[in-house]
Amino acid sequence: MTLAPYFATETWLPLTVIVLRLLVAMLCGGAIGYERERKNRSAGLRTHILVCLSSAIVAILTIEIAHHDAFQGESARIDPLRLIEAITAGVAFLAAGLIVFSKGEVRGLTTGAGLWFSGAIGLSSGLGFWQISLLATAFALVVLWLLHAVEARFCNRAEDPGPHPE
Repeated sequence: MTLAPYFATETWLPLTVIVLRLLVAMLCGGAIGYERERKNRSAGLRTHILVCLSSAIVAILTIEIAHHDAFQGESARIDPLRLIEAITAGVAFLAAGLIVFSKGEVRGLTTGAGLWFSGAIGLSSGLGFWQISLLATAFALVVLWLLHAVEARFCNRAEDPGPHPE
């Protein structure tokens, strides 16, 4: 008896498609993670890439399971919404660990949101919606970079109004 057929399950998606989907997830997660890394946040480049990649893998596995012979028939019910619930719950667990209340201030919310975002990007990449992944990543970078500068400018004005004319 040979173990080869049991060891290497043939995939429904071509391997090149799987590789490209994982690559898009890795690049998008890396872009968000790089921004967090530059700000010296606790969840940076590697964490965001891993969250994004793991979400993409779960999405790809969901597609593969849906097409696998063992899950065909009336006894197996597959609900794709469970995929989204599972990723959301898993990433929420990680993000919650980053949010800290210290000295009257909440810290880590943006990084936690970035992890949640990376999970969503990974799902879209893994499901093959690479256009959504790339576009959403570009929008997120605008929010993280451009709006941070705008926010910093307004916060500085509010805290230090400068000299008042008498």
